[in-house]
Parts: sequence; structure tokens; C-alpha cells
Amino acid sequence: MTVYVNEYDGPGEPVLLLHGIGGSADSFTGQFAALSARHRVLAWDAPGYARSAAPQEAPRMTGYAATAAAVLRERDAVPAHVVGVSWGGVIATRLALEHPEVVRSLVLVDSTRGSGRTAEQAAAMRRRADELAEVGPDAFARARAPRLLSAEAPPELAERVATAMARSIRLPGYAYAAASMAETDHDDVLGRVSVPTLVIAGDRDVVTGVTESEAIAAAVPGARFEVIEGAGHLSNVECPEEFNRLVLEFLS
Repeated sequence: MTVYVNEYDGPGEPVLLLHGIGGSADSFTGQFAALSARHRVLAWDAPGYARSAAPQEAPRMTGYAATAAAVLRERDAVPAHVVGVSWGGVIATRLALEHPEVVRSLVLVDSTRGSGRTAEQAAAMRRRADELAEVGPDAFARARAPRLLSAEAPPELAERVATAMARSIRLPGYAYAAASMAETDHDDVLGRVSVPTLVIAGDRDVVTGVTESEAIAAAVPGARFEVIEGAGHLSNVECPEEFNRLVLEFLS
């Protein structure tokens, strides 16, 4: 399976960027310059997204983590700091749990313990694939994009997020991602995360919410918790300067 990786050769330790369920490597355009000034930066299109080939079967969360580990090993980028946004944060968590030798630290951004914590959340996540199949990527993205930002975000930013999402998502990749979230509940295993961890939440996040990030930070031993004021679910997109400052400070 071919996985596309956008790579920037910076002077320091490697950083792997894992996008959310509606994103791609391009979700981190606001991070590439700042992070690569100090680090070697890798950002993937997850399997079945954007420029990456679709898996032949559902990878499940374990499969996404194994593929991320392989990406790092193949590029001699082990161990890496791993930054995951939303679904990417869930993959990053599983990566740290199942392949701890490839992870130097974690940054979990507007993330979640998984959608399998309740039957209602799991069912809602699985329905997303049916909606995408019914309306297509353009309409799907335009319906979802505004909720990913704060109510105060400029319309042109919402338009940019919607356009990028429509270019990134397709079936079956999105359905596989949604299924991986629907079956995942990390509530009882976060205490086993053994690497330094930073948890970031946008204070206007209405998708996963500040309380979910607080729960993650409380469960991971020694985790640091930071809130970005004025940011919605995609805090790295809406407030890139503050996001980059927090991440670089943590990595240093």
C-alpha cells in the first residue's frame, strides 16, 4: 500500500503530523515552515486519503498505527515526536501504545478517546460514511467544515477548509477511518502511555470539546494541558501561530 508523505528536511529530531478524519497532509500548511525550521517534518495522507492509495480492507486503528510506524522506520525517522489532530490523535495514541519504540513524544490536538465509548457515538460515526456516499464529497465537506472552526472564523477560512476536505476524502478510505473510530475506546489504556505528552484544545471546539481533551490529559501520566483561546476544532488551522508556539516550546 502506497502512502504519500510530505517531508521537510529540518535540522532537528523528526516530527510526524497525523491529520484528522476530514484532512490530509495539507491540513498542516500552517505548520510546515515553523516546525521545519527546527525539526525534520513528515506529514502523511492517511491510507485511502488524498494522494495515498486505498487499503484493500479496513485497517482498523491497529492497522493505521502499524502503517504510521512503518512510515517512520522506512524513512529512518525513529523515534519521532508525533502530533495528531482529532482522529490523528487517536492514531497517535495507539501508535504510542503498540509501537512505543518509534515515539519520542505525543501532541494530541482536539482529540478524543475514541467514538466507541458509547453506542450512540459509534453509530453516529458510522453514519458519516453513508452520508458521504449519498451527497458526495463537496456537499459533505461544505456541511461539516463550518463546525470545525469557531463561529468567529472568517468565511474565507471556512471555504478553504471545505475545499481541502472535499479534495481529501473519498470512499472507502473515509468509511474505514470512521469504522476505526467507532470501534475505539482508549479510556482504560491511556494510563499506559509512557512518553511525554502535550494535550491541546481550542476553547471553541464543538466537535470533541475541551472536556474531552481534559479527560485525555488527566488520564495520561504527567500530561501537560493547554487551551488555545478563540480556536475551534481545527486549532492548528485557525490559530497557527499560537499552536506552533506551544508545540515548539513542548518539543524543546
